[in-house]
Amino acid sequence: MKQLFKNLPFLGDILLAGCMVVLDQYLLKNKRMKRQIIIIACILFAGYLHAQVVNPGQAGKEAATNHANNDINSAADNAASKAENTVKGLFKKKNKTEPAADKQPATDQSKGSTSDPNIAGDQNIKSYQNYDFVPGDKILFEDHFEDDQDGEFPAHWELDKGQAVLNKMSGKEALVFTSGNYVYATPRMKKADYLTDPFTVEYDTYMPGDGYPVNLFFKTAGSTNDFDAMVSIHSEEADYENNTDGKSFSINGKLPDAINADNYKNKWHHIAMAYRNNQLKIYVDQYRVLIVPDIKMIPASLRFGGIGDQNAPMVLANVRLASGGNMNMIGKKFTESKIVTHGITFDIDKANVKPESMGTLNIIVQVMKDNPDVKFEVDGHTDNTGTAAHNLTLSQQRADAVKTQLVSMGIDAARLTSKGLGDTKPVSDNNTLEGKANNRRVEFVKQ
Repeated sequence: MKQLFKNLPFLGDILLAGCMVVLDQYLLKNKRMKRQIIIIACILFAGYLHAQVVNPGQAGKEAATNHANNDINSAADNAASKAENTVKGLFKKKNKTEPAADKQPATDQSKGSTSDPNIAGDQNIKSYQNYDFVPGDKILFEDHFEDDQDGEFPAHWELDKGQAVLNKMSGKEALVFTSGNYVYATPRMKKADYLTDPFTVEYDTYMPGDGYPVNLFFKTAGSTNDFDAMVSIHSEEADYENNTDGKSFSINGKLPDAINADNYKNKWHHIAMAYRNNQLKIYVDQYRVLIVPDIKMIPASLRFGGIGDQNAPMVLANVRLASGGNMNMIGKKFTESKIVTHGITFDIDKANVKPESMGTLNIIVQVMKDNPDVKFEVDGHTDNTGTAAHNLTLSQQRADAVKTQLVSMGIDAARLTSKGLGDTKPVSDNNTLEGKANNRRVEFVKQ
């Protein structure tokens, strides 16, 4: 009898194989029977038996390992895969707290059209019209990987565990996490604890097929843990989990239909987060998907990572960290000489205003509506990459593009002029990534 129970974990596989044999014989006599129904019944029965006799944590761990090794070619492994899903369903955390905040997206959830199937949803200025994310006003770190060689590890990052490499993914140079459970990569910073209150984080991510999501991990000051809290955004929801001091806390928000499930997979997405006074707002593309009223920790540093998979790797691009955020000027009499912004962004060496710029542009529009007598000169600034003449032309084109966009949003063109200044007025050192990023800016100078 002891031997029988010892072998019970394998009975699901045996029963599944036997069930399939019986099925084939039965179908010869009854062709009307739905093959799919019997297959599902067999799989569920085998999965149920696995879930009952195998330690849940161990079963999930072993099945996940099978996935990572891509060893799913036999009937037994297929049964284990189904058992893994059963275990996950049976033992999924039930103590997640619903967000005590506005769960509506930052814009409507209507699907838009795009000529690029690798871009999610409606990635244009109009679709971002209600976007309210504004990045911090001082760049701490920014990397687009344009200075690194494909096939190598990027120079401005540290690989803490696992394997990762730069590769072109659907048109973007990206950091691809290929192996490790977990694999971690950390931006190279001058000091260990660098996050401020407030701060913002932005990055692009691409989740191929049923691969794993890129997770953002936070650590507290002086922490020796791998991480103290985690944000995970996958094809169905955004999750925040905190386990500091051994007290587990989690909260989640469902992704809107336009970017949910298959609409999320195999497409690039822009992720943005804003932290202030222990509150964390999380955005995916034009949607605000989760507000965590109290993250129950004070983040001091961060890293990216998760479960690396050679065949379905995690993908990370266009990372930006900044201190400050959310210009607090709405409804106030504008008395400043100028507004300096880093939230109006463009593609590299181009003058098209990116959709995620709308959070900053919306604030500028509101300031001008609240102060109808104010006129601005829109000044474009670049870093010193390229020739001075090219940068001057590019900055003028960008200033013109911003002016045009503001006019399309209802601002009288007579209240705006534009001027390109190229790289002639740097505000930071052009020898560092963050210095260059701070020099790339749009200023609104009061006239």
